[in-house]
Amino acid sequence: MKDRKLVLGYIGNGKSANRYHLPFVLKREDKFVVKTIFDIQIRHDIWNEIEGVTYTNNVDDVLNDPEIDMVVICTTHHYHYNYAKMVLEAGKHCLVEKPFMENSEEAREIFELASSKGLFVSAYQNRRYDSDFLTVQKVIESGKLGDLLELEMHFDYFRPEVPESVHEFDAAHSYLYGHGCHTLDQVISYFGKPDHIHYDVRQLLGEGRMNDYFDLDLYYGILKVSVKSSYFRIKERPSFIVYGKKGMFVKQTKDRQEEHLKLFHMPTHSDFGVDTLEHYGILTYVDDAGNYHEEKVESVKGDYGRVYDGIYDSIVHGKEQVIKPWQTLLQMEMLETGVKGLK
Repeated sequence: MKDRKLVLGYIGNGKSANRYHLPFVLKREDKFVVKTIFDIQIRHDIWNEIEGVTYTNNVDDVLNDPEIDMVVICTTHHYHYNYAKMVLEAGKHCLVEKPFMENSEEAREIFELASSKGLFVSAYQNRRYDSDFLTVQKVIESGKLGDLLELEMHFDYFRPEVPESVHEFDAAHSYLYGHGCHTLDQVISYFGKPDHIHYDVRQLLGEGRMNDYFDLDLYYGILKVSVKSSYFRIKERPSFIVYGKKGMFVKQTKDRQEEHLKLFHMPTHSDFGVDTLEHYGILTYVDDAGNYHEEKVESVKGDYGRVYDGIYDSIVHGKEQVIKPWQTLLQMEMLETGVKGLK
């Protein structure tokens, strides 16, 4: 550590590192220092060079630097296992983009290796800090819905050109792996391990094509949580719909952090990721006196950087790891089960 700050190195200098990690880390100057970024080919035609950061095409400059405390892996997930193993063997803490690994066997091995060396390792589950998901939690915990009966969450696109351009099936490049790793983690983080799961994972264009649709039902007693995504929704379904015995809540629009990041409207702006009135969800319920209510709910502000806050507290202050290994392993097992049998 340097002045009570964790010194970071990055493996990968593309969209993941520059859009979803570095803008949030650089805001936390009291906790982190970014020292070195490795990539096979260093380019600055899209992502600006960060002042004070060393860029290298030699991974040993990251692995063998005694000042670097933690390495963040921001490559495609085919490389996650090998790089994570290299980082842990080098004696450094490790944060890995999602999907964490290609399968649960690799994930289990990485967690066991980290444990044997007394090191921190975690998946980067930034979507736990999506505004829409945090707002749903606020509504549930208000008690106005009564006992929960059903929750639907959707992550839709109208991008038929994506599956239509793929002519072979690859489990690790399936839609379930690519987006189920966001939404399933949200469910697991809030509701825990389900009693049982029903899987409907399809190749809408036929066998030998990519998985482009999924609909998973996770059961928790009387509560059913449905996680649904499709590449063929010309109009997106609501991000969340929650039903209780006394009411319902609809959050039509997704968290806006990704939208803003794509526009290079960064977290340094005060309105970054913030919903306006038109984005607020609608809560409809009957109170204990039998009175009907319909009201807009102000959205909770999201912040992907809270993942890093949790990591700092865990490594520096010894607090419990927020994104727990068992949660990541359970999610990996769900992803594997979901695509099993597809060809």
